[in-house]
Amino acid sequence: MILAKVVGTVVSTVKNDGISGAKYLLIEKCSQSGEKKSDYIVALDLVGAGNNEMVLVAEGSSARETSQTVNKPLDALIVGIIDLIDENDKIVYRK
Repeated sequence: MILAKVVGTVVSTVKNDGISGAKYLLIEKCSQSGEKKSDYIVALDLVGAGNNEMVLVAEGSSARETSQTVNKPLDALIVGIIDLIDENDKIVYRK
């Protein structure tokens, strides 16, 4: 899994993913403290993430392991919104 920040929305009027009402977000990979890395991917959002929120993302075959995504052409899935990261007893990120 990776950490990323939501930086935008991806709109596609024509798609063949088989997921009704799918919402795709543009996310930028980031460090545990929220520093962006200029590495972007598109991910399906199943948790209702908002702009500039730090999210937890599953990539590859793991993204196709939910009841909504099994056997779908999907490579990245937002599986959580991060509230806090504690690294070595120090809070490095807080929502």
